[in-house]
Amino acid sequence: MKPSRDIARLIEIMAALRTPGSGCPWDLEQSFETIAPYTLEEAYEVADTIARGDLYALRDELGDLLLQVVFHARMAQEQGAFDFGDVVDTVTSKLIRRHPHVFADAQGRTAEAVKGLWERIKAEERAERGEAPPGGALAGVPVALPALTRALKLQNKAGRVGFDWNDPRAVLAKIREEANEIEAALDSGEIAHAASKVGDLLFAVTNLARHLGVDPEGVLRATNLKFERRFASIERALAARGKTPKDATLAEMDALWDAAKAAEK
Repeated sequence: MKPSRDIARLIEIMAALRTPGSGCPWDLEQSFETIAPYTLEEAYEVADTIARGDLYALRDELGDLLLQVVFHARMAQEQGAFDFGDVVDTVTSKLIRRHPHVFADAQGRTAEAVKGLWERIKAEERAERGEAPPGGALAGVPVALPALTRALKLQNKAGRVGFDWNDPRAVLAKIREEANEIEAALDSGEIAHAASKVGDLLFAVTNLARHLGVDPEGVLRATNLKFERRFASIERALAARGKTPKDATLAEMDALWDAAKAAEK
C-alpha cells in the first residue's frame, strides 16, 4: 500500500484497517460513539492551526479531519447504511441546491440575500422530507457545540424574531449589570450565587461580540494566544535574572507584563 493524492487510496486504507482478521485491532474496536470525540478534537486542531497561521500544519490537520469522515463513512458502509460516495453525493447535491444564485438563475448576490435564500431552501427541504418545523425559535442548535458558539447561535436565532438589542451599548450596559450583580454577591458572601452569575456575564459578553460582528470563540482563542505569548516573555525576562515565576513577586511580574505589552505595540 503506497500513499496517493487520490481519495480512493484513503478509502482503501480505511477498509484495510477495518478488515477483520488482518486489520488494526484498535480501529476494529471503534464505533461512531468512540470516534466522535476524536472528530471534535481534529476539528479544534484545524481551527488552532488557522489561528496560528500555520498553513503547513493546516494541511496535516485537514488530513486528520478527512480521515474522521472516511472512518465514519466506512463504519456506516459496514452496517449497510451508506458509504463515502453517498456522503460526497449528498453534500454536492446540497451545495448545488442551496446555491441557485450560482448554479441556476436565482438572484441574490449579496451575502444577506444569500443567507435568507439558504434558510428558505433548508425549510423547503425539511418540508419535502416530511419533517415538522422546528419546535420553537431556538430549535436546532446542537447541544454538543462549544458553549460560546452555542450561545452565539441561540442569540442569532432569538434576534431573528426580534428578541435583541439594537445598539451594542445596550449590551455593554447589560455586561455592567451582570458584573455589578457578581460584585454584590461577593460583598454579601454569596460565593455560589456569584459563581452562577459568571455564566450570565459570559452570555452577555458573547452577545456583545455578536453585535460587534466577531466570533467569540475566535477572539477568545486569539486572546489565549496573546496571553501565552506575553507570559512567555515574562518567563524569559525572569530567567535572565536567574528566577522563575514562583520566585518573583506579583508586582514584578505585572511590570514585566506591561513591558511585554508595550513591546508588542
